[in-house]
Amino acid sequence: MDKSEWQCGQGQTWAEEWRRTDRSFLAVTEKLLERTRGETFSRVLDIGCGAGETSLAVARGRPDARVIGVDISPALVAAARNRAENFGNLAFELADAATWSPPEGFAPDLLMSRHGVMFFDDPPAAFAHLALIADSGARLLFSCFRDPAENPFFSEVAALLQETPPPPPADAPGPFGFARRQRIAEVLEAGGWEQIAIDPFDFAMIVGAGDDPVEDAVDYFASIGPAAVAARAMAGPEREAFFDRVRGLARRNLHEGFVSLPAAGWLVTARKS
Repeated sequence: MDKSEWQCGQGQTWAEEWRRTDRSFLAVTEKLLERTRGETFSRVLDIGCGAGETSLAVARGRPDARVIGVDISPALVAAARNRAENFGNLAFELADAATWSPPEGFAPDLLMSRHGVMFFDDPPAAFAHLALIADSGARLLFSCFRDPAENPFFSEVAALLQETPPPPPADAPGPFGFARRQRIAEVLEAGGWEQIAIDPFDFAMIVGAGDDPVEDAVDYFASIGPAAVAARAMAGPEREAFFDRVRGLARRNLHEGFVSLPAAGWLVTARKS
């Protein structure tokens, strides 16, 4: 996925859909927050902050900490700023974290990201830069997806397409850029990080809820899911047939008022060496 997509259409779509994207990643957000509990920190950098959910959660729970979220999408940063109007300890900046310069006096002692680090064009250089601007002994904490085959949230929807898209190139920037454990370790070590721990975790991606969870799931996949781009290229009967198949998938995964699909990620921690 090209960075320009986040700066234009992709970022605009996610900004408009932040409520549903935050809902999808609810379990991931909680997993990250769980790892911050009991830790001491006062300056937090949220890398690829999107519409700001993780930054907001940290700033809300740690009012004495200063939190800055950074993202390359103007639309997402605008959405995040709008949500943060009443937070005195939180700010959002439009920038690429791979080259971002922090304000004077802000050397982050916690750098975190909810599925935002897989899109760097040059990951070793990006993490080397992040280590450079971080405080001595700073902690790194982020989540990312494991292999597409371990993520039915992607694979089962893609299988409904008449032509299944090819798997993304290994290690290429995009949702699965950090799918391989060894790749993560190599990038972080090259970037000057140590005490690296990479733990697998499974979670449910909530894609449908509300009065009609099935139709909510269909609308989700038409907008921001893994098949959204392909669906936008369809027309007429082909498009309707595809969404009928999506409805069937949603019904099969409807439980207690929610449509959810299994997803698999890594939870990564490290220290600045």
